[in-house]
Amino acid sequence: MRAMILALGLLLVPGGAALAASYDVVDKDIATLQADMAAGRIDAAGLVEDYQARIAAIDPLLHSVIALNPDALAQARALDGERKAGHLRGPLHGIPILVKDNIETQDPMPTTAGSLALAGNITHRDAPVVARLRAAGAIILGKTNLSEWANIRSTHSISGWSAIGGWTRNPYVLDRSTCGSSAGTGAAIAASLAAAGLGTETNGSLVCPGAFNSLVSLKPTVGLVSRTHIVPISHTQDTAGPMARTVADAALLLSAMAGSDPADSATAPADAHRIDYAVLGGASLKGKRLGVIVPPADQASPAIEAVLQQAIAILRREGAEIVEIRGFLRPEAASDAEGTVLKFEFKHDIAAYLQSLPGAGPKTLADLIAFNARTPRELALFDQDYFEMANEKDGLDDPVYIQAREELLSSTRALLDKTLKDNRLDALIRPTEDMVFRLDVIKGDNDGPGASFLPAVSGYPHLTVPMGYVRDLPVGLSFIGPAWSEASLLAMGAAFEHAAAARKPPSFLPSLETKPDVAAALAPLPR
Repeated sequence: MRAMILALGLLLVPGGAALAASYDVVDKDIATLQADMAAGRIDAAGLVEDYQARIAAIDPLLHSVIALNPDALAQARALDGERKAGHLRGPLHGIPILVKDNIETQDPMPTTAGSLALAGNITHRDAPVVARLRAAGAIILGKTNLSEWANIRSTHSISGWSAIGGWTRNPYVLDRSTCGSSAGTGAAIAASLAAAGLGTETNGSLVCPGAFNSLVSLKPTVGLVSRTHIVPISHTQDTAGPMARTVADAALLLSAMAGSDPADSATAPADAHRIDYAVLGGASLKGKRLGVIVPPADQASPAIEAVLQQAIAILRREGAEIVEIRGFLRPEAASDAEGTVLKFEFKHDIAAYLQSLPGAGPKTLADLIAFNARTPRELALFDQDYFEMANEKDGLDDPVYIQAREELLSSTRALLDKTLKDNRLDALIRPTEDMVFRLDVIKGDNDGPGASFLPAVSGYPHLTVPMGYVRDLPVGLSFIGPAWSEASLLAMGAAFEHAAAARKPPSFLPSLETKPDVAAALAPLPR
C-alpha cells in the first residue's frame, strides 16, 4: 500500500489529509528532472526508486513493463557519483528510460520480442541505439511489453498482447487498445512509469501507440538510427524511435540515438545528416505551408474531424498556411507490394538474427513455427498464418521480391516527393489514427485508416503529437516530411504543442461507460 501511495505522489497522514510525497515523478519532463537533480531535490538513484515504486503500484493495471533491470539502481548510483565529481554526460545524465523488449541491452534481462521462444535470450549485448543512450547518461530501467514479434506473426493478431507480457491496457481508458507494436512503451510513458522510452516501427508501431496514448512519437528516416541487435522484421522499413510526453524530450533522445553504425549499411548517411535535434528554441509555425490530407468521405470520422478542425485553427492562428490536399491515395498496388517485401525480408532477417544468438535455441523461421505449434499459450488467441506465409518465400534474389521492393519504394517516394514539391509544403498533416478501439479477443484489432503507411514504406520521417481527445480517448496529429527532415518536423511539432497544450495525463478510467454522464445516458429512465 505504501508503494502505491508513494507512486501516486501522495502520503496519507492522520485525519485523512494528503501531503505531496518527497518527490513526485508524475508528468515530469527531462528538463525538470535535470533541474531538480542539479538543485539536490532528487538524484538518479532516487528517480529509479520512485519509478520502480510507481511501476509496482500501477503496472498491474497496465501490463506495460515486461522486465525490470536489476542493475538499474547500481547504474544510477554510479551516475550520481559522476555528478558529484563534476562530470555530466549531457541532458540525459541520470534519466531512467524504458526500452521495448525487441531491443537488446547488455543488462541481465532477456530480449524476447514477447515470445516464449526467446524467454531465455540474454545476450549481454547493447544494441548501438541503447549504447548511445547509455553513453549519454540514460539509465535502462527495464523492458516494455509489445505486440508479440512486433505484430508480424498473424493477420489476426491482437495489438499489445504477447505470450510473456500478456495484454497491455490503455491508461486513459483501461478497456481500450494501446495499439501496437510499441504498446508497452506507449502505455508506460503515458502513465509516467519512466521519463521516456524507446519503441520500434515497421508500419505504424511507433506513431499509433503514440497517438493512442497521447504521446509524442517519432519514426525517423530509415537509416538515421541503427537497427543492429534489434529483433527484425524488415531491413527496408524497420527503425527504432523515441516516445515521450513532450517534443523536447523526444528530441533529446533522438539526438543521442542518431548516427552511423558500420554493422547497419542503411545508416551510412546518418552521421552526415544528424544534428542536435533538441535545439528547439524559437520554434515557430509562422510562414509554414502545411498540406492537410482530406480523406474520402467514407473514411472521415466526424469526431476526429472536429478535433482536427480545432487543431487547424490553432495552426492558422500561429501563422501556418493550410493547403487542402485532395485525392491523396496510396499507389494502387502498394499494399500488396509491402506484404510481399515484408514476408521475404522477415524470413531472411529473422534467421540472420536468430543465428547471431548464443545457445541452441531456434535458428530459423521454421523453428519458430514449430515451437509455436507445440506451445499452447502461443496459439491460444490467434494463429501464425503470417509466419507460415513468410516461410514459403525464397531468398532475397527472387525476382518477385526485387520487383516488389523497387516498385514499392519508387511509387511511394514519388507520391510524397511530388505532393510536397508541387504544393511547396513544409509537411503533410493529418490525424495519426482512427479512434482508439476496444480490446477485443474475438475480432482482434479494429483499427481504421491511419497516416502511417506512406512514410513507413517510403522510409520517410513521421511525427505524431497530442492533438486532443474524444470522450477522454486521445487523438494524435501527424507531421510527415521528406527524408532527413526530423529537425523541421520536431520544430513544427514543438510549436503546435506549445500553442495547443493538448496533452493531459491519463485518468485510468475502467471504461467510458463508467463516466457519470455516459452511465446516466445509458441507463433507462425510472419506471
